[in-house]
Amino acid sequence: MSAESSSVLSQLMTVIESRRDNPPERSYTTTLFAGGVERIGAKITEEAAEVVEAAGEPDRSGREHLVREAADLVYHLLVMLAHRGVSLAELEAELAGRFGVSGLDEKAARRPNEDRP
Repeated sequence: MSAESSSVLSQLMTVIESRRDNPPERSYTTTLFAGGVERIGAKITEEAAEVVEAAGEPDRSGREHLVREAADLVYHLLVMLAHRGVSLAELEAELAGRFGVSGLDEKAARRPNEDRP
């Protein structure tokens, strides 16, 4: 990930956290927070399905659609993290800790209920 994209994610998370802490009346993010895990989770599920659908579309237009849908998914995921009080730094630390570790080994090392919500 480039420093520029990381900066964009940091900026976006800052805006999301600000909307959580000082909710403006006319804000889509505010409505998501008001709906809690259930509403945010439904949007994550919807957007994830749209990412998969877009990934199967051919040509450049399919690729562009995939990028748009992936951005929607990342936004909604960041809203969920903010709703639960998880910072972008915590997410980055978790990902950084996985470098050099096989995904299969990492998953096998988890406690039995660790990957359940």
